[in-house]
Amino acid sequence: MKTTKNVRETAVELLEAIDKNQSYSNLLLNKVIEKNELNQKDVGLLTELTYGTLQRRMTLDYFLEPFIKDNRKLERWVLYLLRITLYQMVFLDKIPDRAAIFEAVEIAKKRGHKGISGMVNGVLRNVQRQGLPSLDKITDPIERLSIETSHPAWLVHRWVNQLGFEKAKKMCEINLTAPLQTARVNLTKTTREECLDILRAQGFNVEPSPIIQEAVKCLKGNLAASTAFKDGLLTIQDESSMLAAYALNVQKDEMILDACAAPGGKSTHIAEKLTGSGKVISLDLHEHKVKLINASARRLGLDNIETATMDSRHVQDRFHAESFDRILLDAPCSGFGVMRRKPDMKYTKQPEDIQRLKEIQLELLAAVAPLIKNDGLIVYSTCTVDQEENELAVNEFLLKNPDFEGDDSLRDRMPEAIKPLVDGHMLQILPQDIGSDGFYIACLRKKVH
Repeated sequence: MKTTKNVRETAVELLEAIDKNQSYSNLLLNKVIEKNELNQKDVGLLTELTYGTLQRRMTLDYFLEPFIKDNRKLERWVLYLLRITLYQMVFLDKIPDRAAIFEAVEIAKKRGHKGISGMVNGVLRNVQRQGLPSLDKITDPIERLSIETSHPAWLVHRWVNQLGFEKAKKMCEINLTAPLQTARVNLTKTTREECLDILRAQGFNVEPSPIIQEAVKCLKGNLAASTAFKDGLLTIQDESSMLAAYALNVQKDEMILDACAAPGGKSTHIAEKLTGSGKVISLDLHEHKVKLINASARRLGLDNIETATMDSRHVQDRFHAESFDRILLDAPCSGFGVMRRKPDMKYTKQPEDIQRLKEIQLELLAAVAPLIKNDGLIVYSTCTVDQEENELAVNEFLLKNPDFEGDDSLRDRMPEAIKPLVDGHMLQILPQDIGSDGFYIACLRKKVH
């Protein structure tokens, strides 16, 4: 069994790797857990330390600043060690300060020289004695919200301008909390009640989603490790992204294109709604991701999915005009709606990324539009909350394509709890609305000629 000391050291190394390689924390964390064969308790602590320190990085640096002469002169690992330790002292109740400080000094001795361990000890003891600097000193409300919730000031400004201060504040606050795992029951194989019974019998703490009739929430445990998952009875998917298949209004025997399909959650949902009829053509740019879609389809027992590796901006080279009854374009986006799952994202994105993504989104919309039949639906979706990538992109498309219109019947197809959030042909879910990821859907209908 690994000791918790190793867990803290591993967390420091993980944060170094995330920063150095600009890698997503969730992917690296899973690799480290597999490699080190950690037990459940240590997995819990490692996840908490890694995500928590990432989530609160700007706040922790604000707290540390008065106690460090110049953090730019510190070796990176020393700064991560200080952040991780302060995170434990400020935000974790179960770990006594003295234990957290002792562990930090031991790691510093092991990795550095005596001067470093003395400095680490001195900084942390001073924090303990003098207390944390007050956030009340920050008089500008946007700057304070930025430091308080560890979101870059440019992003907070942007959200306040788009959503108003209160909604932006709530979103920043919920972004600091861990998301619940949710899953979609494969109704072609079982019922939700049966699936819940199977999961409970295996010791999972699960409950039915109050929002979506085929969804379950997991309060404890990882459903990907369940036999129900292995047997194809469920798919790990966020509730908000399940709404894309609802928006499509899938009918039996239809031909449906999922233009940016990996890892396949929405493709398999559409295929399940077709109940063995019709066909879903699932495309993705990356071959290794297309393999994930195929693996999911096999696991779920769905044989009405056909995959191909391609850039959907060139989709007209492969398919004739008016080939599809429905098209889902789950476009590449900034991902600001899934910040709870990828906390490091907020520090790496820049405003120019949003503009670049919007151009790609419009190229993709322009490419798939000719492939839809008259009176057919295109559902455009993103996992972001940014208006430039969402309603502004859709409005620009509609202006350039007068043969399309917003489909205001979107509301009728949504679950009851979602209907109040629909605005005409658009739906913007913020993370605080139903406790899900942030997600956007626009439903566009091709006019009958």
